[in-house]
Amino acid sequence: MKKHMTHSKTKTSFYRRLYVAHLINTGCHSVPAITAETGMPRRTAQDTIKALDELDIHCAFIGATKDGAYKILDWGPIDQDWVVNNVTKIKRVLAL
Repeated sequence: MKKHMTHSKTKTSFYRRLYVAHLINTGCHSVPAITAETGMPRRTAQDTIKALDELDIHCAFIGATKDGAYKILDWGPIDQDWVVNNVTKIKRVLAL
């Protein structure tokens, strides 16, 4: 039987932000698309996108309100390759 791991709020919050940035960077770049992919509530998705700046991940909304999309402009101190290579681990921590 596999032991269920619990993770701190700090870790899950950090990983949620990394995962949302990854999704935006790979074409899942709207709040409805992120909520569909992750199952997170709309408000959580919006708050997570807004909080990316706290990690110095610069994200901007490009285009018109209905037809625009989020875009990662700069990953700041985050190693984007690490995120790509560890997306399975990130999803496991987030129970996705």
